[in-house]
Amino acid sequence: MSKMMKAQVVEAPYKMTLKEVPVPEITDDEVLIKIKYCGICGSDWSIFTGKYVPEKLPLITGHEFFGTVAEAGKNAKGIHIGDRVSADIVINCGTCYYCRHGDGLLCESFEQIGISTKDLPGGFAEYIKVPWKNVYHVPDEVDDYKAAFVEPLTTAIQASRNMDCNIAGSVVIIGSGLGIIHGCLAKLRGAAPIIVIDGNKDRLKMAKEMCADYIIDFTETPDTVAEVKRLTGGIGADYVLEAVGNPRTYEQAFQMVRRGGKVESFGICKETDQMSISPYQFVLHEKRVSGSCAGIGNDWGDAIKLLQYNRIDPTPLISMIVPLEELESALKEIQENKKLVKVLVSPEIKERIILEN
Repeated sequence: MSKMMKAQVVEAPYKMTLKEVPVPEITDDEVLIKIKYCGICGSDWSIFTGKYVPEKLPLITGHEFFGTVAEAGKNAKGIHIGDRVSADIVINCGTCYYCRHGDGLLCESFEQIGISTKDLPGGFAEYIKVPWKNVYHVPDEVDDYKAAFVEPLTTAIQASRNMDCNIAGSVVIIGSGLGIIHGCLAKLRGAAPIIVIDGNKDRLKMAKEMCADYIIDFTETPDTVAEVKRLTGGIGADYVLEAVGNPRTYEQAFQMVRRGGKVESFGICKETDQMSISPYQFVLHEKRVSGSCAGIGNDWGDAIKLLQYNRIDPTPLISMIVPLEELESALKEIQENKKLVKVLVSPEIKERIILEN
């Protein structure tokens, strides 16, 4: 008889059920991880509400997971029971045109654990299985809370690489959730000044403390484009990273980036969303744009190293930890309570832990 575990299953849009399901059985090439923490991402809300991959339900979501090795397949080299680990969530074929050209995130059969298919259940459960080659060890210098932030940090690292900010380049970050981490990475690259835009005063205060030279509260300064121009001597920013996922803020990003500057697209809009930009600017102003959708491969190793050596400390962004049983209510609270930034879920606790940051 199969061993059973608790898991939160999104069975249909707006229908989540805490169920007893079989503990995943691993192959010789897989590892079973006992979940310690799994962070809530905006995509988890999108899946819960049916905005994203409704055809893939039912699904155990959760992809920002950290835990310890419970079982290791016989081919899993260098992995032992009890090891503290995170794992690359990307599953790609390795043989299509994009994979062969080093673009694994564009793979024709691209999937992500806990996001894109019920055949790859995620971390809102007591256990999760992953390919052993996707596993990354987490050193003791990285505490458990920070270890749960490895996956979000990988996405920011990928965007930072694509944006490729120069030393002393001016950077605007639109959005101060994970946008704060984008700002921290820009600061590590020597960006100056760093400007963060949002309407949430608590998050803007956090951004000022962690990375920003200037903050713009759009509830007090509605013309954010003019303000960015003012702060950059009338030129505009060298780089603008959109981390909201709204067509209007994307339009603003293209207006506030300087001639020859670059817009980095990170915020995910609805597939049907449209925006209005001038092709004229791309020709005569030589503006550039690139997109970043996720971390992959050794982005995990790099994220862990940045955490290990305290180059990035995401702890102030972690608002609370909730029991697995409270996942659905926590998802809804994040939408309503804008003071919450990152919420972790744990199958090992029975009462909430509120962090005073």
